[in-house]
Amino acid sequence: MYRPAKTLFCAVNLSALVLAASMPARADGDVIKIGVIAEAQSVSGSSIPAAAQLAADEINAKGGVDGRKIEIVTYDDHSSSADAVRAFQRAANEDHVSAVIASYISEVVLALEPWSGRLKTPMITPGAASDVITANIAKDYEHNKYTFHGYLTSGSLAKLTCDAAKTLLVDGLKMKTAVIMSEDAAWTTPLDAGYADCLPTIGIKVLDHIRFSPDTTDFTPIFNRIEGQKPDVIITGISHVGVQPTVQWKSQQVPIPMLGIASQATNSTFWKETNGATDGVLYQAVSGPDVAVTEKTLPFVDAFQKKYGNFPSYAGYTAYDEVFYIAEAIHRAGSTDGEKLVTALEATDYVGTIGRVQFLPPGDAHVHGLKTGAGLISGLFLQWQDGKQINVWPTALSKGSLKFPSFVKTSASQ
Repeated sequence: MYRPAKTLFCAVNLSALVLAASMPARADGDVIKIGVIAEAQSVSGSSIPAAAQLAADEINAKGGVDGRKIEIVTYDDHSSSADAVRAFQRAANEDHVSAVIASYISEVVLALEPWSGRLKTPMITPGAASDVITANIAKDYEHNKYTFHGYLTSGSLAKLTCDAAKTLLVDGLKMKTAVIMSEDAAWTTPLDAGYADCLPTIGIKVLDHIRFSPDTTDFTPIFNRIEGQKPDVIITGISHVGVQPTVQWKSQQVPIPMLGIASQATNSTFWKETNGATDGVLYQAVSGPDVAVTEKTLPFVDAFQKKYGNFPSYAGYTAYDEVFYIAEAIHRAGSTDGEKLVTALEATDYVGTIGRVQFLPPGDAHVHGLKTGAGLISGLFLQWQDGKQINVWPTALSKGSLKFPSFVKTSASQ
């Protein structure tokens, strides 16, 4: 039977109890249903339902949650906010799920956020990054408190990228200039603002800032513009688009390395999807296939690979962890009632595959965002090298040194 080793106690205030009492009771049958709304056919989203199912299987193999099995109910939103909203409504009203794990796309999560409140159904995103998600909770906690940010915010991602760039690029390769290249999306607005703030503080001057449409198919003019400015590095913010710029970076033989957020590059299938063009690309991740972030990371990676034949994307790690700490919250709450689950989730203290998961408390500007820092979640930077994802930062978890294809010109490749 699944029981957490460490039990956390949390108080439920009187107003919450009154509200819970006024709401129709959620049916508590023999099965606990968790909805998973994801982009099942996308590079980054395909790992979400698979990882959630793996977690449920492992919990059920140990007896479930207080004797109750977990059932994962999946919905493909086809990368559409409208489809995601319809799926969420069905999940809550017809399928009677107790919680929802939803999407790596910020626009989708932002569309679902008010529905999570209206239907009083806790929702955790495994991959959306926009700071607006948590800012909305802070602005209207009572209505939006059902949403939790199970991945790093864009602001946090920018800070981690600068931390890695300081070590890898400034200290290691003496780089001094950069061009920011990001897709025009909700999650990259705070990301790019974070880049613009922190890159100069580590000694990198920003020469240009390019935001391109996610519908872009020809990146040649963009790379020509970048090459004309001769930056030392391209700092990226790409998620919905990944294959096209990576393939064209190689085919055009752009002699400038790329480092930053490249969500699709976190998936082990990205090498095949780009026909190896991703060789040398540096990208942020919360975990990696050969990196023991915690004692749970590698066992999860091995189990995922054995079951599905590939390694998970970044959102696979978070989705897997989320099923476990939702299960813990249900156990501690002694209920699947949405109000009680919110209180229990706020008290989450769970060591998962990406580190120690704790949420920022009510009153914080980014309430229900993940806490980061020493002993919590600090992130990694990996580089594609000869078909493998090699962790190169932080130094304590490094599995190798930087290695670039011959067309990229840096002090490390000359």
